[in-house]
Amino acid sequence: MDPNTGFCYKTGTYSSLKPPIPLPPTDRPLSVAEYCLSLFHSTSTSGATTFVVNATTGQTLAYSQFLSQIHSLAYSVQKRYSLSQNDVAFILSPPSLHTPVLYFALMSLGVIVSPANPLSSNSEIAHQVQLSKPVIAFATSQASHKIPSLKHGTVLLDSPEFLSFLTQCNIDNDIIKRVKVNQSDSAAILYSSGTTGRVKGAMLTHRNLIAIMTAIHHYNTTEGGDNDNPQRSVTFFTVPLFHVFGFFMLLGAVLSADTVVLTERFEFEEMLRAVEKYKITGMPVSPPLVLAFVKSDLTKKYDLSPLQGLGCGGAPLGKEIAQRFKEKFPNVVLVQGYGLTETGGGATRVIGPEEAARYGTVGRLAENMEAKIVDPVTGEALQPGQRGELWLRGPTVMKGYVGDENATAETLDSEGWLKTGDICYFDSEGFLYIVDRLKELIKYKAYQVPPAELEHLLHSHPEIADAAVIPYPDEEAGQIPMAYVVRNPGSSITESQVMDFIAKQVAPYKKIRRVAFVNSIPKSPAGKILRRELVNHSLSGGLSKL
Repeated sequence: MDPNTGFCYKTGTYSSLKPPIPLPPTDRPLSVAEYCLSLFHSTSTSGATTFVVNATTGQTLAYSQFLSQIHSLAYSVQKRYSLSQNDVAFILSPPSLHTPVLYFALMSLGVIVSPANPLSSNSEIAHQVQLSKPVIAFATSQASHKIPSLKHGTVLLDSPEFLSFLTQCNIDNDIIKRVKVNQSDSAAILYSSGTTGRVKGAMLTHRNLIAIMTAIHHYNTTEGGDNDNPQRSVTFFTVPLFHVFGFFMLLGAVLSADTVVLTERFEFEEMLRAVEKYKITGMPVSPPLVLAFVKSDLTKKYDLSPLQGLGCGGAPLGKEIAQRFKEKFPNVVLVQGYGLTETGGGATRVIGPEEAARYGTVGRLAENMEAKIVDPVTGEALQPGQRGELWLRGPTVMKGYVGDENATAETLDSEGWLKTGDICYFDSEGFLYIVDRLKELIKYKAYQVPPAELEHLLHSHPEIADAAVIPYPDEEAGQIPMAYVVRNPGSSITESQVMDFIAKQVAPYKKIRRVAFVNSIPKSPAGKILRRELVNHSLSGGLSKL
């Protein structure tokens, strides 16, 4: 194995350059909820420490309340509904103090949690329910009408009944201890963003999630820990709790005994206000939010000095934007990571200011992970510096897609390799770079054009607030790059100016040959561009609404 890259020329496989982290024995019954709480209990934390703050309402939940509510809810749900292990509970709610309690109580009983976006349409919810086959749902009264009829119905999170579930006295605390959850059991079904195709439900096991939590705990106690000056992190959640990024960050916050600040509906200025008010030290963010930090003057109105770091994921972040962020906020470390719903989150990550200065990389392989870069045409494993599809293998890789054996077979091979669909390469020091989605590459004549590369250039223009690039059908070329552009307020930049700006910076085959101006770019909650909507819009001659 090459000690600089982790690449083995014999097998064509990259291994993590970090030493492996031991995981609990596979045959030991253990839920991820129990694992996180056992590490929480081993930290010298007072139960009075605030766990969650709802910045919208000002409500707070202390760790002592969180622990008692988990036991009370687990007891109440079991007594009332007699849920079986591996039953699925569908959850449809904006972020609230109840969400972490629900996740931990249900997973500790061996019930599979399946949270979804409360803003999804009725047909999207119906598709998710059809995949995961839940027996019960937990939802706010505002969202509950979207859920079809289920065996045990829908429990309203804003009802007196649910609140009584959280405050039972004289409960049987052993109810959770009596449940033996196998690590190989599914813990959660999380839905992919479906930016290019139908939404799929990734089944993540307790062991998948325990493997991620082990890495977070290892980081806290070695690389990230300062034993002489222990400081509690206060994290503002900009990513939804139903998304894999928010989901594993929430579990990690519990084992680290951190404080979490949530808002029911994300708004940029409310977030800045919260950083000042609650002295936020860190945030998981998506690239559109980094762009907002760079381009907005609102950041000058608030004291953002408590902010120490941002962890960026969900979509590729342009080198230019990362550099401009560093110039504007020199004391905030912006690190990137890479992961998928199918890997339970982080598969690679950047660590510390030195690695963060390598703009454009998503870091090195996480502990216990292996990778391949595969030529999509020949299937050949490629060496450092060569671009191909990234394949991943390791303890965090999902069990499969629920209710979709074909999609599982297309994505996971017989040796456990997950085909990510992302075009990437490793450099000479083992750092990974994302080029673009395989399915999103624009085929111009015999050339492949990565939309992300053109988007990063468009973002660097002072008159452009946001942009997306899609393939547009062309009789002669097959496809041409088309840009959707959001102008900055007061800008009157024209189509030809946009095209000229790009033409000066790229090879002729990458030039943008069509431009449409819009008010906003449609995106998933994690900040991924919903290209399907833009493609449909372009093909309908701009008749469909954006």
